[in-house]
Amino acid sequence: MFTGIITAVGHISEVRDLGESSAHGKQLTVEAPPGYLDDVGLGDSIAINGACMTATAIDTVTCRFAIDISAESLARTSGLDRTGPVNLEKALRANDRLGGHIVSGHVDGIGTVEQFEAVGESWLLRVLAPGALAKYLAYKGSITVNGVSLTVNQVEDVAQGCVISINLIPHTVQNTALHALAPGVKVNLEIDLIARYVERMLSVEARGAMPTISR
Repeated sequence: MFTGIITAVGHISEVRDLGESSAHGKQLTVEAPPGYLDDVGLGDSIAINGACMTATAIDTVTCRFAIDISAESLARTSGLDRTGPVNLEKALRANDRLGGHIVSGHVDGIGTVEQFEAVGESWLLRVLAPGALAKYLAYKGSITVNGVSLTVNQVEDVAQGCVISINLIPHTVQNTALHALAPGVKVNLEIDLIARYVERMLSVEARGAMPTISR
């Protein structure tokens, strides 16, 4: 589990094919800031642009770690098949503060940036989300964009899906990889975990088939 509070900006420095066909995944080498990996062990989970991955190799001297990402994960995420800056977050510990919201690290869909520009002292980010996610997006609700916990300020249903507007303060732009966004760029989206359970409960009630819990 994660919180959507980015703890470092890393950089995918190398992408290697794990096989010769499209059925094979890739191995990524990620550079992290000095000291970031000091408390990370083999097998630990790290969210990379919002996608939960497993550290398969760690080099604390060069501050690099490796992950293996499957073809399935590559098909359902964006930005993990090429070099460039990425948002990093280590897995949540039981005694950590929940500064953002509950994040699973499972990408629900890929959005497209429609607008990203300075407005006053802040930045306006508008993202076109897939229509399948529209029912989970609400005014003042939570969403993660490339792993960053953000608050939705406006929701607009359109023919192509759902456009959400988000206000970013300078601190968020400066301390995450979101500063590299531009119109047309694809981003990883994860809806609020609570919304999933609400949707499930309502769908079961609508069918009149509430499950019986045996004791």
